[in-house]
Amino acid sequence: MRKFFQEIKADLKFKTAGPGQRLSEPSRAPKEKPKAEVAPKPRQAPTDEAQRAAAAALARLELKPKGKAPSSSQEAIRSQGRSGLGELRLRGARGQRARLENQPGTALEGAAAPSVPGVYFICPLTGDVVRKDQKEKHLREAIEAYFSVDPVAASIMEIHTFNKDREKVRVCVETMAKYLDNIYLHPEEEKYRKIKLQNKVFQERISCLEGTHRFFQAVGFEKQTLPVPGQGKNSGTEEYYVLKEEMLSRLEELEESKAQLLSAEPVRAQLHRQLTVFQPSPAAARFELPHDFFSLTAEELRREQRLRTEAVEKASMLRTRAMREKEEQREMRKYNYTLLRVRFPDGYILQGTFYARESVSVLYSFVREALRDDWLPFELLGPGGLKLTDENLAFNECGLVPSALLSLAWDAAVMADVEVAAEEQRSPLRPELLARVQTLS
Repeated sequence: MRKFFQEIKADLKFKTAGPGQRLSEPSRAPKEKPKAEVAPKPRQAPTDEAQRAAAAALARLELKPKGKAPSSSQEAIRSQGRSGLGELRLRGARGQRARLENQPGTALEGAAAPSVPGVYFICPLTGDVVRKDQKEKHLREAIEAYFSVDPVAASIMEIHTFNKDREKVRVCVETMAKYLDNIYLHPEEEKYRKIKLQNKVFQERISCLEGTHRFFQAVGFEKQTLPVPGQGKNSGTEEYYVLKEEMLSRLEELEESKAQLLSAEPVRAQLHRQLTVFQPSPAAARFELPHDFFSLTAEELRREQRLRTEAVEKASMLRTRAMREKEEQREMRKYNYTLLRVRFPDGYILQGTFYARESVSVLYSFVREALRDDWLPFELLGPGGLKLTDENLAFNECGLVPSALLSLAWDAAVMADVEVAAEEQRSPLRPELLARVQTLS
């Protein structure tokens, strides 16, 4: 069988070899190879009519539905090439972004920077500006340092500042004042000059509060261990605060300390407004707030959880308009601070940080202090052009939390003066504020 197929192949090969040639015949000249084709002439630019026709064809192609599957394999190849190129570009962009992120101090384009670095306070004792989370620690250090200056005043600051239950502080202060009153009114009676530390009233009202023991020591008491009176030599001993003998000649100082104790208030760090002036910018309504504006204390977290539980229960029942408004106000009160911006007619923007429960009158005062001429009458317009006429309302009652952009409008009676100032290229803001104007990112 194999030999049969080999013979068939040989016969086919012989037939396709062409006509034969005798040995006595002269050999034929080989056929000439085809000449190389002449290089084509360069193509001429298409005519105007051809260009218009091509543009019309391209427009018809672009009008086809985009979701339609490609009609040829070439279109599929082109689509695959475009997707591959896009993937390469995406990889390159990711690599470049990773390199930028690894470089310290490099800000990525488009990354949102906070509108304000945080919430800051001014210490009334040192004048230092400290961040919110460092406020309590700084106050303690400042009061502790004040003991070397005035120990009586420093201990009174401790009592009123670091004991948060105001009712307990009131009862404590009144009881301590009564001890001092008895000494001042009856200096000759020894019993009033001694205070038993294990006394029930002293333990429940005074000893449990911070700063009280330091106050007694600062005004002239010293701790002594004395025998229990009326029980003989074998009786036990108890601890007392006993007024020093030299203080009997300085009872006026004791009376002054009592008055200072009764009239004192807690030492509170003042909220730093972080007053900033920005150049005119279309980004004035964009806010990026730091976490300080939204952080809650442990007590506030428990309160928030309780309110959410109540909200779930109320969702299943019909609520009146008054109930809904009360719920909205409660929702607004969970913010402690608000960042407000006021845009002036010339485009400059004034920014400040406020408590969410402060009144609108505080904002009017804030703006007025920034004016070159503080007598100029103006009005503030909230979001949507709503006039803030009631200055007694709090920011959270006006919907101005946790941030808002307001506008300043001059009173019609002073428009002429404002126009004159504009002709002189003078801003209504104080020159020292304009000297440090910033650009809003």
